[in-house]
Parts: sequence; structure tokens; C-alpha cells
Amino acid sequence: MKRIALFVVLALFMALGGCARYAELPPGTDMAITSAIVEQQEVVVPPPAAEEKSQEYRVGPGDVLAINIPGMTSRTMATEPQNQGFRVYTSGKILLPMVGGVVVGGLTVDQVQEKLQTIFRPFIKEPVITVEILEYKSQPLYLIGKFNKPEVQYLDRPITLIQGIALGGGLQDNANLRGARLVRENRILPVDIYELMYNNDLRQNIVLRPGDTIYVPGNDQQNVFVLGAVTKEGPIPMLNGRLSLPQALSSAGFGQTSYDPAHVRIIRSFSPTRGELIVVDFRRIMAGEALPLALRDGDVVYVPPSAMGDWNQALKELLPTLQTFGAILQPFVQVKYLTDSNN
Repeated sequence: MKRIALFVVLALFMALGGCARYAELPPGTDMAITSAIVEQQEVVVPPPAAEEKSQEYRVGPGDVLAINIPGMTSRTMATEPQNQGFRVYTSGKILLPMVGGVVVGGLTVDQVQEKLQTIFRPFIKEPVITVEILEYKSQPLYLIGKFNKPEVQYLDRPITLIQGIALGGGLQDNANLRGARLVRENRILPVDIYELMYNNDLRQNIVLRPGDTIYVPGNDQQNVFVLGAVTKEGPIPMLNGRLSLPQALSSAGFGQTSYDPAHVRIIRSFSPTRGELIVVDFRRIMAGEALPLALRDGDVVYVPPSAMGDWNQALKELLPTLQTFGAILQPFVQVKYLTDSNN
């Protein structure tokens, strides 16, 4: 058992910056120092994302079609590239000679051909119409963050998550895949990009949808969040990727209002699909009986204003504040606690 002299204990309290009350120790005290006391740990795993099957490409607004109707004047692939094709309007229509507007949005290429053959049959006997997609512009995929080529890509076929990441030209050296997320319709999906890329977990390799966003943050954007009975709620930056629980609480103004130091709670994210709930008895750290707990990127530290029961009560009190900071919290917190199905 490691022992430490009084002057080292006092140095620990000085590092707290006067953020909390602690018991005085008489001169000459020699006491055992253990790891920080963790009263409760619970691993939490949200349900996996639903599997989807690849579907044939469907025409949408912004796409440009090359349509060849023999015997009629048309813009086809024989014309100059900048002038060719029929663009699909936001209404899903294209404008064609003689028949005017035709709705093609939501149809496959084969279905567009069949529809045009039916429409032009009164004008052309047994029309043989060919349709091709010249420009794919209706199904965007947004690649944001630490990609070598962060940009909007337009899908020309159904692709998987790993194929979508490859469209970004690879990842930069400081990419933080543990914080990477797949956003669909303003929700983060429970997909672990780290496990997919580093451990070849193909269960995470889901089929993408048009409008999906893949966001990969950098390791230089590491924070923890201190909420509850502190004077300044919000993110605390991790300098050089390191921050202890006493340092975080000191920065947030811990100890200046009423609080319950015996049940400081931490929501820890391992990935978008796995996290941990921790309860720490901070009194032992303040008393010099335990070493400071090292925090991790994305930790949410909650200091309850008074003694409380279980995690369900803590999360009920914490939820409004989590919603306030929801956009910048780790994916696991958003997936598990900030979706409609969990509220």
C-alpha cells in the first residue's frame, strides 16, 4: 500500500484551488492513499441500429437525365455536356417536348422508361425510349470533420458506412474515431465507427441513406462537461488530453453552493454504442484518502445539489441540462438519453 506524507496531501488540496471543503489533518499525519473510491459502475448499451437492405437508385430533385426519344427533337448524350439532359425539379418533374411536365421523382430508371413509353405511345408507334442518369445530385452524403476531403458527396448507388468514409479520401492523423458519429434525420445512430475501422466489426457497416452525415472530430477537441451544483455549468477543456475530477470541479466552481459530494455521478462514453454510469464518493478524495479520478474525453460529471437515490432520479434531474448541451455531447449520451424513445 502506497503511503504519502502530509505535504503531498496538502499539495493535492492546493491543486483544487479552494473549490471544496475538506477535513484538516494534524501535523505529522501518515495515511494510506488508495485509488479514487467508485461506489457504482454500470455498463450501458443502447439497442443497435436497424439493418437495412440496399435498394435500387431512385431519381430525385437535382438529378439530370439523358432521355432519347427516336423521331423527336430531344437533348441527349450527343449534345455538349454542359447543355445535355433534363434536370429534375424540386417538384420531381422534368419538362419534355409535347407532353410538358412529367413526374419522375421517386422512380427507378426502368420505371421512368416505362412511364415515358406509356406517355408517348399516342404520339409514336411503339416508342423505344432510353433513359440514363447523367448527374447524380439528389442523394447527398455529408462528410464533416477530420477527413482528408471533407465535402458533400452525391451517391449514385446504395453504399455502406465504410464505403462512405472512403469517399472522404481517408482520415487525418488526429481523427478521434471514438467520438465519430453517423447522423440521420437529426439523430445519432448507435453505430460504432471505431469498432468498424479498427476491429473490423462488420455489424457496424450499415447501409447509408441519402442525407446522412458522417462527423469525425479531432483529438484536439476534447472536453468534459460539469453539470449540477456548480457555479459554471458546461464544457471544461482537457489540456493535453488530461483532466482529473478535482481539476474539473475546481474549474466549474464546485463547493460554492450546496451539494452532495458523496454521490458525484459520471456518465462515461466508450463509443456511440457503449457507455458507463459511475458514482464516486468525492469526500474521500477531499479527505486525502483516495487519489484523484482521471476523467476521459466526453465525460459528463453531475454534482447533485442534495442526497438522492438511484440513477433514474439523477437522470431525471439531469435531462433538461443534457438537452441544453445535447449538440456537443458525446454520441453515446445523445443516443441513450436524448432520443424521443428514451424520453
